[in-house]
Amino acid sequence: MTDVRERAIRSRFVPGQPDMWAFVLFEALIFTGYFCVYLFNRAQRPDDFLPFQAALDVRVGVLNTVVLLLSSWSIARCVAAARAERYRTALVSAGLTALFGAMFFVIKVSEWVHNIGADNGVTSNEFFTYYFFLTGIHCLHLLIGFVVLGVVIYQLRGPARRSQELIETGATYWHTVDLLWVLIFALLYVVR
Repeated sequence: MTDVRERAIRSRFVPGQPDMWAFVLFEALIFTGYFCVYLFNRAQRPDDFLPFQAALDVRVGVLNTVVLLLSSWSIARCVAAARAERYRTALVSAGLTALFGAMFFVIKVSEWVHNIGADNGVTSNEFFTYYFFLTGIHCLHLLIGFVVLGVVIYQLRGPARRSQELIETGATYWHTVDLLWVLIFALLYVVR
């Protein structure tokens, strides 16, 4: 697709479809609300949060953060390769992104199982209610991200259907999922 339309897409300031950016802003507002409620309640009753927050293994949170940052790197490589019409490299990078996403999900589910096994379930205390809610909503977004990656891979596999705009839109969604995790990680694992 090296026609006028592709040049117009490349010259736009914001990559991908504008609707995705509206969705990203909407999600940012929703999660800002979740984070504000969490922080307000935590500030009001630190004794109901801090001891239970200490039960989280920060190393697991760091590992998951590194894995998702690697997935952001690989989806950015996918977009760059697709722009350069190196579709095989783009396809490999999209597959690598899915692999990193799957690694994140397996680590997160293992962490959930460990926490529940240590009597820190969804209804055990207020901190873990927020923990499971925020990480659960994030994992739902991650699962949707796998569908989005499927669309990106589908686009890359067929020369007749390749759309740089859809590839960039998919990457925008994936980066949003990664950004949300970085914020969740900071709130739940780091801020004491």
